[in-house]
Amino acid sequence: MAEITAAMVKDLRDRTGAGMMDCKKALAETGGDVEKAIDWLRSKGLAAAAKKAGRTAAEGLVGVRVDGRRGVMVEVNSETDFVAKIDRFQDFARAALAAALVVGPDVAAILARPNPAGEGTLADALAANVATIGENQTLRRAALLEVGNGIVFPYVHNAIADGLGKIGVLVALESAAPAEALADLGKQLALHIAWANPMALTPEDVDPVLVERERAVAEAKAAESGKPADIVARMVEGAVRKFAGDNALMTQGFLGDSKTRVADVVAKAAKEAGSSVTLAGFVRFQLGEGIEKAETDFAAEVAAAAGV
Repeated sequence: MAEITAAMVKDLRDRTGAGMMDCKKALAETGGDVEKAIDWLRSKGLAAAAKKAGRTAAEGLVGVRVDGRRGVMVEVNSETDFVAKIDRFQDFARAALAAALVVGPDVAAILARPNPAGEGTLADALAANVATIGENQTLRRAALLEVGNGIVFPYVHNAIADGLGKIGVLVALESAAPAEALADLGKQLALHIAWANPMALTPEDVDPVLVERERAVAEAKAAESGKPADIVARMVEGAVRKFAGDNALMTQGFLGDSKTRVADVVAKAAKEAGSSVTLAGFVRFQLGEGIEKAETDFAAEVAAAAGV
């Protein structure tokens, strides 16, 4: 069995809010597998549901840009937050956005585009930035949304420059309604998406792997209730439906209002605009989501550098 370290217990406690001894037991029960330990704690009612996004652990910028009915978003990472404030780093993010508008969201294709600020490609520009700034930097990912009729609305939360920040959202609205009305709706939806971080557009679109994982947790939890099998089955199905509904944009309560779903907000805007409105898609990037940054002991580093 894998050794259960204090660091593993602390990490699990930070991620779940469960007690230290419960975290230690969960890791022991699951052979040190943190993800399985989270599910074990949840099945015992000892941890809140964990969202897929994970902890933000990388630095850099998320950038958004819209040109006509086409919108793009990129994430450019650096090692420290300081680099995100440097002009040449921000200029590279803007150049990557411009390239994505032309070639789409493929990172390799974006990096192969000519460097607008000099010779070579954007890949060459990125390499030059690494050499000049002295930090590793990467173009991690990109996304594109496009509509035939309507708008793609861009939003950046806590922007540090025009179109650049830590959380970016694109909302695609298909409609013949006036652009101003669609922009108002797009802003409302973008604010909700930035806050609620939905996993999918509809319950049916939620990742089946996550649904089955939730089902397994619900089954383990329901099995301990001591209720008859038919009631246990209904409990499980209810839990799975709630999970999918809570994590799908259209069925979420708008900005936490349990009485008003996002679908209701869209329907109301369409009625007021006198034209049908379809929420065709959305993209949300949060800087560093899913990336784990290695923790360092600063005092130990200083002591080592000083030869202590």
